[in-house]
Amino acid sequence: MSCSGPQMEVVSCTIVFLVIFVTIATSADIYLDWHVSLNYNINPVSANQPVITINGMFPGPLINATTNDYVHVNVFNDLDEPLLFTWNGIQQRQNSWQDGVSGTNCPIIPKTNWTYVFELKDQIGTFFYFPSINFLKAGGAFGPIRVNNRPVISVPFPKPEAEFDLLIGDWYNSSYKDIRSRLETVDIVSPNWMLINGKGPYMNILSKSNESFKVTQGKTYLLRISNVGTAWSFNFRIQNHKLLLVETEGSYVNQIDLDSLDVHVGQSYSVLVTADQNAADYYIVASPKMSNATVNNSLVGIAVLHYDNSTTQAHGSLPSAPDPFDLEFSINQAKSIRWNLTAGAARPNPQGTFNVTNVTISQAFILEASTATIDRLSLYTVNNVSYLTPDTPLKLADHFSDESGVYKLDAYSKNTSNVNAVHDVFVASALYKEWTEIVVKNTLKTIDAWHLDGYSFFVVGLGEGEWKEESRSSYNLFDPVVRSTVQVFPGGWSAVYVYPDNPGMWNLRSQNLQSWYLGEELYVRVFDPNPNPAKENPPPQNLLLCGKYQPLAPPPVPSVSPPPPTPPNAPSSKAYNLHTTRFQFSMITTAMCFLYIGFH
Repeated sequence: MSCSGPQMEVVSCTIVFLVIFVTIATSADIYLDWHVSLNYNINPVSANQPVITINGMFPGPLINATTNDYVHVNVFNDLDEPLLFTWNGIQQRQNSWQDGVSGTNCPIIPKTNWTYVFELKDQIGTFFYFPSINFLKAGGAFGPIRVNNRPVISVPFPKPEAEFDLLIGDWYNSSYKDIRSRLETVDIVSPNWMLINGKGPYMNILSKSNESFKVTQGKTYLLRISNVGTAWSFNFRIQNHKLLLVETEGSYVNQIDLDSLDVHVGQSYSVLVTADQNAADYYIVASPKMSNATVNNSLVGIAVLHYDNSTTQAHGSLPSAPDPFDLEFSINQAKSIRWNLTAGAARPNPQGTFNVTNVTISQAFILEASTATIDRLSLYTVNNVSYLTPDTPLKLADHFSDESGVYKLDAYSKNTSNVNAVHDVFVASALYKEWTEIVVKNTLKTIDAWHLDGYSFFVVGLGEGEWKEESRSSYNLFDPVVRSTVQVFPGGWSAVYVYPDNPGMWNLRSQNLQSWYLGEELYVRVFDPNPNPAKENPPPQNLLLCGKYQPLAPPPVPSVSPPPPTPPNAPSSKAYNLHTTRFQFSMITTAMCFLYIGFH
């Protein structure tokens, strides 16, 4: 028996209601209060320096959520300068208002607070957050994000005994403020420490403490590894243990056993590690790429894998790493990381049902990262344009007055370099729902890493030497991994495909903090003028104004922190109201669907 005509329309409306209802019923609201302040006592490497903490913690607290949950983060800025947080890899579907970068949000000024509200729509995986402006990331305030699968979605590996977050990154041994003040005028030495979860290397006399992970012999553990540093890529490995790679930045991958794993700035991975050795302690190591750092160098991060019945300290040599200057090894490993086409992720259908095998590319961005001296300042550029941050966020100008003199859309080419180096606002348009190729060429002498807010992209190619049109013949269009940050090797290139179906103003940037701070970024405007249906969320009710759109009254003082959370089985009134609103929305949507049938 088949349905047709009115019967099919009724079925369609019923499906619409059920989909929305199930989403509402299975999502939760997570409320977080963050007090961001400077701490002069932590001193992870015994240097007298300020560390930016959240609720006194460094790194910051875990955001532990599930697909489609709503996260509310009330940020109290107790610093002495403006603050924004961005959510690395979280796509902010239809909601670039919550992206937390200079082009989308006015900063949270000192002694005030502001609440982010965003949905983890159709995502799973390992991510992290960090402060996005004023070079603050070099001072801390980064933390982990886990987005867990809904119970109805199967995971392509057995449930691990436990999960560990490993936030690994380079670290300066002086104040981030001192480093920031000198960036534009002199060459700054690279960070000279590698921290693991905010702690210095094991066995280093200057480390106040070191990180240790307790495991039980015979059990398997999920390690969520993120490079939260500012400059150095690192190679990660564990003495006498294999790493089974299973996920990166929201995508399940074809599982491969590795002795070590390269992780570039801004990237995240999940690996399974089985405690299958004799009961003892073992070294966990993160050593920099493109560096001659030796075993005892502070730039080699060392932690301990501790078996719970161990009586033997870690000993012997540190596990060996590939040659840190061997780009061929790094490129081949990157190419070996492939998308798992059959696994489901946030949705029950296999990841591979959405692929790039036969797509038609409608436009191409060919971007070259380089450096230039402009007005006696040493800056980084994209196509010879060093990004100049306007006082008014691009998103505000876009919403209120269609650019309003804040920026000029497509003033600079997306695929050729400007003749002369300029310091200006760079905003490029992307065609809504038209496949786009982005090629990034790296003329620098260091490994770069590029990230696009609002999206995950298909990494179809990377290589050494000059990118040419013929390079497209080498692209992997069958099972390229999907992620949000891609490495670009020195003197090399990387190519990605992206489908611009998420309207908004999105930051496309270098993840290397000095490069980003000094201009290696642009914004991509994705827009569809057809208002039916609405392509974007309206501005939030608590929208901050600044620049050309100054608030009518002084900013409010920080509100009183909410009362302690209610027990797990007792829904909060806020969560109830929000779910009620979403339920009403589903009812209205379904009613309109049936009304449409009635009129036709």
